[in-house]
Amino acid sequence: MRILAVNAGSSSVKCWFGEADSPEQVTKKWSAQAPIGSVADLTEALRRTLDPLWQMTGSPGEVDAVAHRVVHAGAEYRKTTWLTGDVRKGIAANAELAPAHNALALAGIGAMDALLKDPSRQLAVFDTGFHATLAPEAYVYPGPYEWLDQGIRRYGFHGISHAHASRRAAELLHRPLSSLRLITCHLGNGCSLAAIRNGQSIDTTMGFTPADGLMMGSRCGSIDPGIVVRLLRHGAVSADRLDQIINRESGLNGISGVSGDMREILAAIDTGNERAKLAFDIYAHRLCRETGAMLAVLGGIDALVFTGGVGENCPPLREQVCRQFSFAGLVLDAEKNARAIPDVDIAQPNSSVRVLVVRANEELEMARQAARLLSA
Repeated sequence: MRILAVNAGSSSVKCWFGEADSPEQVTKKWSAQAPIGSVADLTEALRRTLDPLWQMTGSPGEVDAVAHRVVHAGAEYRKTTWLTGDVRKGIAANAELAPAHNALALAGIGAMDALLKDPSRQLAVFDTGFHATLAPEAYVYPGPYEWLDQGIRRYGFHGISHAHASRRAAELLHRPLSSLRLITCHLGNGCSLAAIRNGQSIDTTMGFTPADGLMMGSRCGSIDPGIVVRLLRHGAVSADRLDQIINRESGLNGISGVSGDMREILAAIDTGNERAKLAFDIYAHRLCRETGAMLAVLGGIDALVFTGGVGENCPPLREQVCRQFSFAGLVLDAEKNARAIPDVDIAQPNSSVRVLVVRANEELEMARQAARLLSA
């Protein structure tokens, strides 16, 4: 099975091509990434990026399936599925809940329609899919019960990344995934945690939209809803303006006034920038607090897993979080942490909790999901 994965993000599009003998045996053959500044850039970026692949495979017709990462399509679409007209409508209908992401996904799908000889070979892998195993007590919000009928519930996101991180953790630990209790920390510009028991997500920090949960690069994460009510009543702000504040002007960016990029925050701290230091401290505090919540839900932990750009590349953050969980028998190896190159265990041998740094690979997980659908 020859599979192309297309992962369109806010600043770049990643393309990944591989061959699969089965969903468990997928081999990478080629990958490329191109910067994009807007939805309008995506079609040309994809055409330019994929030209070398078509030269290698012979033509777009040689691809058995194209898998697209789709962030949100509501409660109706959670499982990996072929991109029929109804599925595309479902993605468009839920664009308001993930406006930047869904618009990019639809643009990528449309661009591939024009490039492929058989557009029907496209499928969607949903970021919400991995969290479809949440129980009602985890996904129902404690508002009016009617909210549930309106589709207002916890969906969870970054599911593709959490799925890969948990699978890779099991490989590194040489244990069946079905025997493990894991907390996976996807920390990038967007951030979320997942509590995973026996290979299934039982809780997560993101909710109805990707704005919930942890403090992020430019998103605030969980805040008192009364703040929103006060701003609407007294701040003379519109819903669109609130959306901009919550998703673009908060988090590391909002507190520091410097950037939403953790590398720039750390550089600013080195120059004595107090707001950058405060931003880092809040970020670490919220991460510790929410990790503790996931630990309580699991009732114990075998491994803490860091992935994503920040999770993989920020030793000071990992050290601060791990120090808070020494009561659970977690003992970090400071030297391994400082020079960690994924995929690696950075806990000391006597630690009762393993600490893993895993390279994010959503595209590989998307290819696995595509192979499973093709096999079926």
